[in-house]
Amino acid sequence: MNNFIKQLSCRVTTKVISRVTLTKTSRYLSAATAELSPIVSTSLQLSLMLTLMLITLPSFAEQVDDINVSETKTAMQSYSIGQSANVTNKASTDKMMQEIKQRILLNDSDQAQNKAFASTRHEVINQKNQQARKQISASLFKTRAEIPSVNTGRSFSDGNFVIYEGYSQLIEDFDSDGYYQTFSVTFDADLITYSPYDEAAVYAELYLSENGGPWQHYYTTDSFVIYGESPDDTFEVYSTLAQGFNPNHYDVLIDLYEVGSPNIVASYSSDDSNSLYALPLESSDYDVEYIEYYEETHIYGGSYSLAALLIMILTVLLRKISFVRKYSPKIKLY
Repeated sequence: MNNFIKQLSCRVTTKVISRVTLTKTSRYLSAATAELSPIVSTSLQLSLMLTLMLITLPSFAEQVDDINVSETKTAMQSYSIGQSANVTNKASTDKMMQEIKQRILLNDSDQAQNKAFASTRHEVINQKNQQARKQISASLFKTRAEIPSVNTGRSFSDGNFVIYEGYSQLIEDFDSDGYYQTFSVTFDADLITYSPYDEAAVYAELYLSENGGPWQHYYTTDSFVIYGESPDDTFEVYSTLAQGFNPNHYDVLIDLYEVGSPNIVASYSSDDSNSLYALPLESSDYDVEYIEYYEETHIYGGSYSLAALLIMILTVLLRKISFVRKYSPKIKLY
């Protein structure tokens, strides 16, 4: 708020200076045209003042808009949907995108669903470990029969988990600046055991790293089942970044968990695939459609063109008056 007041006061000072400039210019023009006809003199003064106002007011409006945008920016906000990729086709993809757009209209973000945390990867891992310790402490006061079991089909200690493949797709870039607000991440998690028929219930935590910075959590998937090393259990997540993501390059990291365990069983990131490295992303508050930007510049361009035209008219009038006074001193102007 203090920064807003300072910037606004600075802009107001600029506006006052502009008014002083207009006043001084008006005085100089009055002195220069003191000997001219009152009608001509007044017309010249009004034309010049109008020209200066057309030049200064748009820039002042732009500066105030910049203040409002910087002050009203909110925390990170995203909208994501995940599903098994073995049922993916154009119809299902369109349906997912439509669901995301519907959630945006309802302001039903990942954060509102507790699917995205304003936390780093280190903080998420610590939180899971703390929750596990609390559950273990609470279980000491219960009998074994009272402890709820998690049906995962197996224990993660019976085999090894691995994310075999992961890649991304860039989807929506409305202003065509090369930075996308909507993208997808697809990965294939496998369970390597002695039996190809083993299965496990898992979920994933997804993170973004802006230009090599800390890993920031952006989505928790629902639990899903993987079947041995089958390629048919691939999982994908579609996401639209709504607010708080600067236009920049982002890396992606995937942490895989077995349901019921606080430990990471597999990870996959931009270190493993170039497809998850340096994704050009931005939130939708930066991704404004090009046609809106064009209309805005067109309006300001018209203002400057009108100002330039008025200046040219003023220059011609002054030269003509100077010529008449020099060569026809006896001619009176009315």
